[in-house]
Order: sequence, then structure tokens, then C-alpha cells
Amino acid sequence: QVQVVESGGGLVQAGGSLRLSCAASGFISSINVMGWYRQAPGNQRELVATITSGGSTNYADSVKGRFTISRDNDKITVYLQMNSLKPEDTAAYYCNLHMFNRDYWGKGTLVTVSS
Repeated sequence: QVQVVESGGGLVQAGGSLRLSCAASGFISSINVMGWYRQAPGNQRELVATITSGGSTNYADSVKGRFTISRDNDKITVYLQMNSLKPEDTAAYYCNLHMFNRDYWGKGTLVTVSS
């Protein structure tokens, strides 16, 4: 029914940029929050950025000024523009859709930043 699919991960050099995309399909409420989370091996999953259907954004301190989250409500797609990437950004990035007090997750896309 509801599906969340990420794309755009890959290998990038430190200081480079990468753009992730997340498309949601199925019955999607017009009122929702979408966001990106990441998890590196041995670490807990952490919030990267979120954006509401109204356009309000929230960022983790570690990515402020470097990452930008945006969305296209017509396509029900959220993007994460990642600039000035650092090796510590290396992780599996997961897209999240929150609506009706439920969470829907994508399977993740890997981002590797080489030094």
C-alpha cells in the first residue's frame, strides 16, 4: 500500500556533493512529515533532517549549513542535497514518512564519503 523508496546514494569524495531522492506512493495524507535518518555501523539511527507538508524544516546540528531538505508535494517526493560532505557522513540513509501517527520507512541507500 504505502511505499517509500530512496535513491541517489553512492561513493563521493570528501568535499563533494550528492543528492538523495525519496518517493512515496500509495494513500498519502496531505498533512505529513517526511525526513531523512542515517545509521553507520555500530551507531544508533539518527535524525538528519525533516520537512513538514507545510514546508517547515528541522536539521541535526551536524549537518546545518551543509545539507538542504526540500519536497515536491505534487510528486510526493523529498530530496536531500548534501554539500561539503565529510567522511563522518558515511552511513545508510533512510527516508521516513510520518502520517496518521504511523511511520513508514524506505530500505535505505548507502552513502560513502572517501577521504
